[in-house]
Amino acid sequence: MSVPRILLIYTGGTIGMVRNDTTGALKALDFSHLKNHIPEIENLGVRLDFTSFDEPIDSSYMQPSHWVDLAQIVGRSYHIYDGFVILHGSDTMAYTASALSFMLENLHKPVIITGAQLPIGILRSDARENLITSIEIAAAKTDQGLPKVPEVCVYFEFNLYRGNRVYKNSTQDFDAFKSPNYPSLAEVGVDVKFKSRYIQAYKDTALEVHTSLSTDIAILHIYPGIPDSQLRALLAIPSLKAIIIKTYGAGNTHDTESFQVALAAAQKKGVAIINVSQCKSGFVEMGKYESSNHLQAVQTISAGDMTFEATLAKAMYLLGKGFTGFTLKEFMEKDLRGELTTLQ
Repeated sequence: MSVPRILLIYTGGTIGMVRNDTTGALKALDFSHLKNHIPEIENLGVRLDFTSFDEPIDSSYMQPSHWVDLAQIVGRSYHIYDGFVILHGSDTMAYTASALSFMLENLHKPVIITGAQLPIGILRSDARENLITSIEIAAAKTDQGLPKVPEVCVYFEFNLYRGNRVYKNSTQDFDAFKSPNYPSLAEVGVDVKFKSRYIQAYKDTALEVHTSLSTDIAILHIYPGIPDSQLRALLAIPSLKAIIIKTYGAGNTHDTESFQVALAAAQKKGVAIINVSQCKSGFVEMGKYESSNHLQAVQTISAGDMTFEATLAKAMYLLGKGFTGFTLKEFMEKDLRGELTTLQ
């Protein structure tokens, strides 16, 4: 078999920092010298190429335009490489992973996103293991020569997760990410143990790269005592297309008359209302409790068991395709990339 070709894409973030031997300050790593810092890469049996954003950024500065850049990099070089590893800051990694899962339709090669809690140039850094294993996973093939993980994933601290199922759980732990509603795709110890039953099936289809995203979305976080004027203020935003309401439990909110009037006004304006739970685990099930009946009355979209990050990215993607009304509701509530568990 030929040697796998992997493209390493550096966007910025903690993983790419090293300490200046003279000043002690952290600086961005020159990835052309990566093997000097991680000589084990020579033993991975891959051909590793490297590209970078023109100006690497802290992931807090990540914008949808950067997601477009990443999707286009993958699209342009898709026929050349067997897999892709994206180095990314951890703060917005779940957003990027979710967005790319929708933007890269018919993906059948690994896109592994990883980062670190400590810079690669720090003695106790988690960057070395995260990077080495991400490259190994991106290059992994079945006995039939097919990629073992043909989807967008996040790898962090011995676990491989579906990219649109994770959220950042900790600022301190090396095990920074959780996937509350879907199992990990692989666990790493002495060996990489892939869980094939949870991994997307290989599809021999042509990649489609979608780059139209709509950011005309507002977020309303429900809390006890929230004034209904907040919802009315959001509705006054010009060009607003959707409001994501972060609700209690299984999708519940208060149901004051003024709140219901504001929701009805949103529906009349054609603004989609999307219901995502503040809970990390479980489903939105409108109608289970009386406190969500008024949401059903205005055709509120259920996010099911999607993370907030996946809900937002999916809404950007579908609104960018021009979907509105019942069509938007149909596709938001449909599993497109493994982001949503369908209740039977």
